[in-house]
Amino acid sequence: MFQADDLLQQHYQLQKPLGRTAAGHQTWLAVDLQSNESVTLKLLAFSPQMSWEELKLFEREAQILQALNHPRIPRYRDYFDIDKNLGGGIPWFALVQEYIPGSSLQELLEKGKRFNEQEVRAIATEVLEILIYLHELSPPVLHRDIKPSNLILGEDNRIYLVDFGAVQAQAAVTGVTFTIVGTSGYAPLEQFWGRAVPASDLYALGATLIHLLTGITPADLPIKDSRLQFREKINLQSNLLAWIEKATEITVEKRFASAAEALHALRFQVVRDRQVLSLENREKMENNLTKIQRSDESTEIYIPAPDINRLITCFYNVVKLIIFLALLIFIGFTDFYEFTFKFYLLILNCSLLINWVLSPKSTLISFKGEQISFIRRYFNNEKLEYDLLKDYRQNIVDVIMCNQGKLYQVSIKTKKRNYSLGKAFNRTEAAWLTQEIQNWMKETKNLKSKRLFNK
Repeated sequence: MFQADDLLQQHYQLQKPLGRTAAGHQTWLAVDLQSNESVTLKLLAFSPQMSWEELKLFEREAQILQALNHPRIPRYRDYFDIDKNLGGGIPWFALVQEYIPGSSLQELLEKGKRFNEQEVRAIATEVLEILIYLHELSPPVLHRDIKPSNLILGEDNRIYLVDFGAVQAQAAVTGVTFTIVGTSGYAPLEQFWGRAVPASDLYALGATLIHLLTGITPADLPIKDSRLQFREKINLQSNLLAWIEKATEITVEKRFASAAEALHALRFQVVRDRQVLSLENREKMENNLTKIQRSDESTEIYIPAPDINRLITCFYNVVKLIIFLALLIFIGFTDFYEFTFKFYLLILNCSLLINWVLSPKSTLISFKGEQISFIRRYFNNEKLEYDLLKDYRQNIVDVIMCNQGKLYQVSIKTKKRNYSLGKAFNRTEAAWLTQEIQNWMKETKNLKSKRLFNK
């Protein structure tokens, strides 16, 4: 039919087939001779065996891709039909997109790749960010076929969502029956009933993550109580598994309501890890990391500043002194330079002393009602302190743990600014502190709801 080096539309030269395709479908890597750029060229045969639904999906993919603009979705380039004389006596339709160099997650799985928790979290985060964009369009755009073969790990180590052949702009009126599409094992039941919703894409993502973690396609996993049984296939004790279970609930209402909520939960849920926040770890945090004072009206957490931070600052100043001294030796001492050196030495010693003495000795986190305050305290003296942040629960957008190599810090995003607490926490310490803040947010929200209800 079509062969390498064939020229379509006078400037798309076919290079090689890409992946496995169904009968009447072909996907080629091609070169746009006008721009000398690589492109992906999808072909659909208009044969007597083809259903009109296939053509409708193909045309819909072209129409919706033209309206999308996201860096992790291949850009639309062109759409045209091919004369039957060039297509072996059959008319063909062609869709041209940006080519993403890399490997699909399916190809990596087939090569024996097994994905660890950190890799799966990163993949889930990137796909959710794409889904947030798609689902928040008006009307929402549903991909309806998320699976490992449609996720490309690009050469830039970013995840790209491809193959929008099952895409659907969700109808504004509920109860509309859509074209039934999807891949068994990845698509939820409601999608096969023709009633896909944004949460349907979340189910497919969850099923994809199960495949990445287990190496087993979801269709081959046992099902018990309408739930995919995959925990025993993974040597992993993490709350990530609970997140996946929620994403793959058989009932739509039990899943995450949106991709944004799912992403928030994915970032948040690490602090609920049962292993990290065991009773022993909590007691260790309260005894060693902090000092906690609780009352009916407030909770206060004292976090001592690590001496290592002040030592690093002093070391940095000593290095500057050595460089300055080496420079003086190189240019030779004169009365002027000797005076300059002594003056600099005096200033440096003073700064070292000030740095050490005036570095904050602790940070106080205060929860009073719905207000949260972060206060830097010097000498553990209430008269020598200043507010770093003072805000209310309803203004907090997100609270997450940030990994900085082997150390962690807790990042709080509010509507006004972002605030980072600590730079030398280990994972357990950061998880504990994040959960303390999260618990306060939940408790105050529940208390406010009860008060409104009682009124």
